[in-house]
Amino acid sequence: MNFDARLAPYAAHPAASRGRRFPEPAPGSRTEFQRDRDRIIHSTAFRRLEYKTQVFVNHEGDLFRTRLTHSIEVAQIARSIARNLSLNEDLVEAISLAHDLGHTPFGHAGQEALNACMKDYGGFEHNLQSLRVVDELEEHYGAFNGLNLMFETREGILKHCSQANAKALGDIGQRFIEKKQPTLEAQLANLADEIAYNNHDIDDGLRSGLLTTAQLDEIDLYARHRREVEEAFPGISGRRAIHETIRRMINALAVDLIDTSRERIQAVPLKTADDVRNAPPLIGFSDEMTQRATLLKRFLRENLYHHYQVNRMTSKARRIIRELFEAFTEEPRLLPPDYQVTGSDGAGKAHAQARKVADYIAGMTDRYAMREHRRLFMVDEAEPRFS
Repeated sequence: MNFDARLAPYAAHPAASRGRRFPEPAPGSRTEFQRDRDRIIHSTAFRRLEYKTQVFVNHEGDLFRTRLTHSIEVAQIARSIARNLSLNEDLVEAISLAHDLGHTPFGHAGQEALNACMKDYGGFEHNLQSLRVVDELEEHYGAFNGLNLMFETREGILKHCSQANAKALGDIGQRFIEKKQPTLEAQLANLADEIAYNNHDIDDGLRSGLLTTAQLDEIDLYARHRREVEEAFPGISGRRAIHETIRRMINALAVDLIDTSRERIQAVPLKTADDVRNAPPLIGFSDEMTQRATLLKRFLRENLYHHYQVNRMTSKARRIIRELFEAFTEEPRLLPPDYQVTGSDGAGKAHAQARKVADYIAGMTDRYAMREHRRLFMVDEAEPRFS
């Protein structure tokens, strides 16, 4: 079966991939990137995303986005755009579903707190942790650690990387050293992530009452589409009006991305996916849409992400992460055995133990982190019974 028939020559073709870290027999009825997607969906880290914060902590409401629903929404947007550009839908879906696997509990507040805790041990960054999850931490196969994903999937997961970390990562970090681009699919997944969280954070912000439509009317990208909705459906209001507006915003961003990216691709002589690596970034918005999207991001940062009610929860989150890290590093025997580093004392052991603690905390869901914190610091919190 020819799985590549619809792909552009500059798309990521499985047959031209740099392959897996550990050789495996071909999947047969699936492409290699379909196999990657399936492995990600069946991973433990993917299931945990259901109980990890996007903006609002899970217990604050059943209808707010989580890391899981966000990842699914990113994959849907990315796959739709990839089809329009004749790119590899399976690869872009795999990257989209895996891009947040390394996120801590409590969203960006958790990451910032864990990075501060790890400052003497190499820091913490969720993109690097996502790669660590699929390369090392998942335990599903007898022949290797991790999920043994294709090079291009792993490359797409690693959106950002410092020079120091890139040197330590070998081939997967080489593009950051050489200042080259990843596949078009990786570039697309990154921007689909932006489309999803900007627009869906508006929805959650309005649902929570922390944002108002009057505030959003000051933002051109929202206001113009809200007016379109009111003209098309006179008298429309409530959730229906919000959904119609956000749906049109997502469509406008996706169409702009498709049209702009197609123009850029056609302007550069691309014959293979390797040509993409030597080109400038080719997937992107028009200058006008970039400006509108930037204003929207600034608005969300000032009015939602830094809202005093959100700040109250993020302040608690930072304290929980910091106190868990301090407790576990000071007394590693509080950790499950798999996370305790054995051997002689020294700087190497301390570094390895800190990284194990970071792995343990980053893998927690929001509610598990809160439960662990209560178990460690609340004298009336009962320990779980095992029979």
